[in-house]
Amino acid sequence: MKITIPLSVLFLLFTTTIFSQTIADLKLKGKEIPKSYTLSDGHVCVSPQACNFYNDIATYASFVGTVKSKEIQSFKSKGDSGSIMYFEFEHRFKGDSFLQGLLWGKAKEPTDEHPEEYLAIGKFLIIWSFHPDSPIKEKSETKINAILQ
Repeated sequence: MKITIPLSVLFLLFTTTIFSQTIADLKLKGKEIPKSYTLSDGHVCVSPQACNFYNDIATYASFVGTVKSKEIQSFKSKGDSGSIMYFEFEHRFKGDSFLQGLLWGKAKEPTDEHPEEYLAIGKFLIIWSFHPDSPIKEKSETKINAILQ
């Protein structure tokens, strides 16, 4: 019986930490942005489907769930540009199949023409609209995986 209480407390602390995260925690901060990149105003998506999803997310609510908040960070460098889209849903994100079709079409996976990648964990959805070898995408993925997983 004594073991049950500490395990329950650990589980509660673990789940509280995951669910207390905010979009602000996930975004890249100034010192985390590689020096060759600058923040850019607006949306700099590699393919239009990702930015359309971000702009019209309410249209897709019946497929993906209701968005509580969303933010975007766009970056440019000499050889790379793109956007990171952050979504927090009221409940768990439920639109994997829909999003795969929207972003990649019949391929159901990233392609050269549609290289976007995404991560959905609990209430959070992050879409990276960059080419696969993007250093800033890798930096963001590493940070988000460390926080949410």
